[in-house]
Amino acid sequence: AVETGAAPDSWVTVPAGEFLMGQHDHPTMIDHDYEIMVTDVTNAQYADYLNAALAAGTVSLAGDNVMGYYPGDEFHAGRHEERIEAGDWLHVPLNDEAIRLNWDNSIVTVKPGWENYPMTMVTWFGARAYCESVGGRLPTEAEWEKAARGTDNRPYPWGYEIERENANYLGSHDPFEESFGNYSATPIGFYNGKSYDGYQTLDSASPTASMIWLATCGNGRPTSMRARTIAICAGAAKPTMKVTCVSGCATALGRITPPPA
Repeated sequence: AVETGAAPDSWVTVPAGEFLMGQHDHPTMIDHDYEIMVTDVTNAQYADYLNAALAAGTVSLAGDNVMGYYPGDEFHAGRHEERIEAGDWLHVPLNDEAIRLNWDNSIVTVKPGWENYPMTMVTWFGARAYCESVGGRLPTEAEWEKAARGTDNRPYPWGYEIERENANYLGSHDPFEESFGNYSATPIGFYNGKSYDGYQTLDSASPTASMIWLATCGNGRPTSMRARTIAICAGAAKPTMKVTCVSGCATALGRITPPPA
């Protein structure tokens, strides 16, 4: 395993206020403070959750698939909208070759060496359930983008340019891409300015600098995406009450502090 020194349980507070959102820098207001986990949810964290959920009966196994109940969504018959009925939905396919977990018919374990890598192959339903297990919810798209981007119009958390030593992206030629293919994740906190076997990283402001396709709580996202979204990573957020975020490739936990009454 590659040890980066990153703590998977670290959190940061994002204050209320306006930021510029999206490709066209649309001024967007978030009217509450919230906390978000600094790193992606790891394979080890998600394995612990699955074992607890299986023991509690909140998820179940159907063959090699982890399934869980979802109460369904109101159907509006919109273009490309799919019905999301109440029932059991796929959370994690344990037999997928990309997943870094083992199941021996009694307990979920992490494949050796992959403990501090982002959890992969989680559906939207599995991401949501993980968030609920810590008393939270998925973040909105705006909450996640503000946490990742900041408020001063920088395109990247660390500045205006991106180098391959800043983040894991397609064709960045990081050591894990060379070993495991173009879509391989990197350990949490990898881009911290340290050198790993001769590969010098840049100290990037966001430890979650990795390929990310985020599963949010649906702020503007069509419900038809829910059955299809595969999260390569999971994370959570906590409203002190807990908000939990989970990613479509990777993401973090956060918690929202509710505004004063």
